[in-house]
Amino acid sequence: MVTTTTDILREVKEKNVTFLRLMFTDILGTLKNVEVPATQEQLAKILNNKMMFDGSSIEGFVRINESDMYLYPDLDTWIIFPWGDENGKVAGLICDVYNPDGTPFAGDPRGNLKRALKHMEETGFKSFNLGPEPEFFLFKLDTQGNPTLEVNDQGGYFDLAPTDSADNTRREIVNVLTDLGFEVEASHHEVAVGQHEIDFKYTNVLAACDNIQIFKLVVKTVARAHGLHATFMAKPKFGINGSGMHCNMSLFNQAGDNVFYDPKGELELSETAYHFLGGILDHAYNFTAITNPTVNSYKRLVPGYEAPVYIAWAGRNRSPLVRVPASRGMGTRLELRSVDPTANPYLAMAVLLECGLDGIDRKLEAPAPVENNIYMMTGDERKAVGISDLPSTLHNAVKALREDEVVKSALGQHIYTNFVETKKVEWASYAQFVSQWEVDNYLDLY
Repeated sequence: MVTTTTDILREVKEKNVTFLRLMFTDILGTLKNVEVPATQEQLAKILNNKMMFDGSSIEGFVRINESDMYLYPDLDTWIIFPWGDENGKVAGLICDVYNPDGTPFAGDPRGNLKRALKHMEETGFKSFNLGPEPEFFLFKLDTQGNPTLEVNDQGGYFDLAPTDSADNTRREIVNVLTDLGFEVEASHHEVAVGQHEIDFKYTNVLAACDNIQIFKLVVKTVARAHGLHATFMAKPKFGINGSGMHCNMSLFNQAGDNVFYDPKGELELSETAYHFLGGILDHAYNFTAITNPTVNSYKRLVPGYEAPVYIAWAGRNRSPLVRVPASRGMGTRLELRSVDPTANPYLAMAVLLECGLDGIDRKLEAPAPVENNIYMMTGDERKAVGISDLPSTLHNAVKALREDEVVKSALGQHIYTNFVETKKVEWASYAQFVSQWEVDNYLDLY
C-alpha cells in the first residue's frame, strides 16, 4: 500500500503522534535515528527532504569536513510504534541518506541495495524476494539492569510452557509486529536454551531488509519491558547452537513469474535457478565476511551445532550451505543457511543478489547436490566430491573478500573500503586480547 504525505499528516493528528524517529542504518548494520518533534515546521522539513544530520559521527560514513548529510524518508515505511506515554505516540520512517547536492550517498547501505536492484532490473528481472528467519537469545538482566548470560528458560525446539517460560515475551513481540503490519507466520522456541525464532512473511528484498531492522528494534524493546535482554549475537554461549538468519531467496520476471521454477526441470528448478545457485556457491567463501561479519560469527560456523560449514547444496538435506525447500511454483526458493543476524541485511542482500546475477550472466553450473549428511563425511570424502569449507575466522574471510571483484563491486568502493578497515581493526583488537581459555590452559602448564 502506498503511503502519501496526506496520510502521514492525517495520522499524526488523529493518533496524537508527538515525535518522529527518522531511522537509517550504518555500515555495520546498526539502526540509527534522529528524533524530532512532530510539529508542522519539522514535518514540512521531513516530508520535503530537508532534514539534515551530521554524518561524520556515524561509523563508516564521512570525514568531519564532509559531515552534512540529508535524510530522505521512504513514506511507505511509515509506522506508529505501540509504545508511548501521556505525551503522545512515537512514529517512525526509514530513510535513505543523500549528499547535499541531491545525489545518493555511496556509503548508505540501503541506497547501495537499491543500486543492486537497479542492476537487476537492467538485466531483465522485476523483483527479488526475501523471506528471512532471524534467531535470537533472551537473557536475564542483573540487579543493575545489565545483561547476563543466564537464560530464563530451559526449553528446547518447539517446547511449550512451562518449560518455555519466554512464551509471553514472544507472544507480545508477535502482537507488536502484527500491529505494525508484519505478517507473522510462526513463533517458537529454538534448539538452544534461551533461543527463539519468529518468522515473518517474505516480501520484496528492500521491504524485507527494512522489516529485519524494525524486527530487531521491537524484539529488544519488548524484551527489556519483560526484564530481559534480547541479543542477535551469533554465538553468545559456548556449547550450544548459535543464532542464524536463514535467507530464502526467489527471483521474478516482468510478468510476475518465479524464474526459479520450471515444472520440467530437474527438481523442478529452472536453468536460471541453477545458474543463480552456481553464483552463490562460487562466491560463498568470498562473501562470508559480509554475511558473517563479526569475530564471534565464526564461533557459530563450526561442525556439530547445525550451522553450515561446507560449501555445497541439496534438496532436503539441511547440512549444506544452500537448501532448496520443498515448496514449488511461486514458492520456489533457495535457502542460504550460513547468514547470521549480525549481518547488515542491506549489504548482505546486495552481495547475494549480485553473486546470483553473476552466476546467471556467466551461466555457471551448480555442482551435483549432496544429500548425505556432510557432518558425517570424512575430509577425504568431502574433497572427493568437491566440497570445501567456509572461512574459519573473520581474518580469513576479510582476506577472501578483498580478492573478489563481484563482491567488492556489489558493495561499492566507499562501503568496501570502510568495511574492510573497520574489520581489520576489529580483528587486531581480538588478536591482542588474552581470553580466559588461554589463562585456563596455559598459565599453570607453562
